[in-house]
Amino acid sequence: MLNRPRALLAAAGLGAALCVAPAIHAGAATESTYVVLYREGASSSNAANTIASAGGTVVANYSQIGVVIARSSSSGFAGAVKQNGNVEGVAATSGLGVRVAPDQSDEGTDVAAAAAWGDSLSGLQWDMQQINVPQAHQVTPGSKQVVVATLDTGLDFTHPDLAPNYDASRSADCSSGTPTPLLPGNDQNGHGTHTAGTIAAAANGTGTVGVAPNVRLAGVKTSNDDGFFFPEMVVCAYMWTATHGIHVTNNSYFADPWLFNCRNDADQRAIWKAERRAIRYAQSKGVVVVASEGNESTDLSHPRVDVISPDFPPGSEQEREITNACSVVPVEVPGVVGVTATGNKRLKSFYSSYGISTADVAAPGGDSILQVTPAAPNGRVLSTYPSYRPCARQVLENGAKYCYLQGTSMAGPHVAGVAGLLISKYGAAGAAAKLQQATNPLPCPDTSIYAAFPQNSGEPQTCQGGTAHNSFYGSGEIDALKAVS
Repeated sequence: MLNRPRALLAAAGLGAALCVAPAIHAGAATESTYVVLYREGASSSNAANTIASAGGTVVANYSQIGVVIARSSSSGFAGAVKQNGNVEGVAATSGLGVRVAPDQSDEGTDVAAAAAWGDSLSGLQWDMQQINVPQAHQVTPGSKQVVVATLDTGLDFTHPDLAPNYDASRSADCSSGTPTPLLPGNDQNGHGTHTAGTIAAAANGTGTVGVAPNVRLAGVKTSNDDGFFFPEMVVCAYMWTATHGIHVTNNSYFADPWLFNCRNDADQRAIWKAERRAIRYAQSKGVVVVASEGNESTDLSHPRVDVISPDFPPGSEQEREITNACSVVPVEVPGVVGVTATGNKRLKSFYSSYGISTADVAAPGGDSILQVTPAAPNGRVLSTYPSYRPCARQVLENGAKYCYLQGTSMAGPHVAGVAGLLISKYGAAGAAAKLQQATNPLPCPDTSIYAAFPQNSGEPQTCQGGTAHNSFYGSGEIDALKAVS
C-alpha cells in the first residue's frame, strides 16, 4: 500500500508499493485537473461562472466543504481563478498521485496443511485466527444493516466470496472526480479486491472468510486504472461515503501527491486542506475512517527525510528534508484510526511505518522475512483477488482466485472489519474510540531485529512508549472477540 521503492521490499512482495507521479503544471498544453479550495465559510455556489470565465469547466462542486474540482487546458487558469477573493488556493492534480503496484514476489502457490475453521481456505488464514475472528463470529458475524466501504483501486464484485455482500447502491467509481456507477472489471490492480475480502468475504462454505462476513460491502474506486490516487478522486470518495449511509471506510493508500505533504507549499497546502475537509465531513456524518500507516518502516511522528517524492518515472527520485510541518493523509488527520502491521509472531512487520502520535492499533499485515512460521509459511495474508489480474502467489478454489500479499494495506482491513462487527453489536456511537479498547497490548520489542531495515533517514527503527500505548502498536493488536464481548 504505502511506498518504499527499495529493491529489498520489492523482492519481499509488499502488497502495494506506491509511487508518485510528476506534476503536470497549469502551463501544460493538455487539459489538467484542478482542486479549487474556497475559503472556510465562503460559498462556492457561483463556481461555475468563476471556472468558466477562467477557461475551465466544473467536474464537481462539493459545496458542503467549499471544494470544487475543475478541468482546463488554459495556461492561465489557476491565476485567473485565484483572482476571486473567495478562493483560498488552486492546485493542479493531473499527473500527481500515488500508485498502488501489484505484488512482485516470487512465483508459487502456497497451501499449508491446516484445519479449516470456517470456509474451505480458512485454514490458511492465520491472520483471522490471530485476532480471534472465529470466536467473534460465535457472538456476531455482523449485521446487514452495517455498511463497510473500501476506498481503493476498485472491487471485483463478481467474485463469489464478495458478491453475496456487495451493495451496488452504496458503491461508486470516483476515478473521474465525480461518482459514477461501478462497472464489472473495474479493479485493474487487484489491491481493492484483496482488502475487500479481508473485510467481508462471505461465510459461504468456499474460499476465505472475512472479519465481518455478514456486513454489507461497498467499493469506492478512488484511483484510476493505473493505480494512481489523484486528489479529486480522494475528495469524491469521502464525499460519497459521507452521503450514502456508510459506517466504516478502509483506506490503504496515501492520498497526496507527495508521500509527506508539506503545508508551507501553496499547491500542497490547497490539496491537503481539501482532503482534510472531505475526511472531516465524512467523520461528521458518523463515518469511522481507518487508515494504514504505510510501508516505509519510518516514524511518522518524527519524519526526517522524504526520499521518493516524486519517484515516477523510475530514476527520478528526489530526497528532501522534512519536518512535522509535513504530514501524511489520511492517517495523520485527527480522528482517523491509524493501523500498523504485525506478522504471525505478533511483532511489528519489518516494513511497517509507525508513530507515537499516528499508531492507534495494530493488525496482521504479514511479514515474509522476520515472521515466517508453520502457520504462515510465506508470512503473507491470503484474500480474494480478481480472476482477470495476475498474482504471483495465488490459490485457486472452485474457479475463484485468491492471492497472498503483505503490507499495512493488509492490516487496515482487519480493523475496518472489526469496526463493522463492533457497530453491528453496539451501534456506531464512539466506535473509533472503542476500537482502541478492543486490543491486546504489546510492549516494545527488541528493536535490534529491525537493524537491516532502517528508516528512510538511515536512522534505526526505535519504539517509544509503554505497553499501554507505544509507537509500534498503539494500544495493541486488535482483537475481534474483545470488540464484541
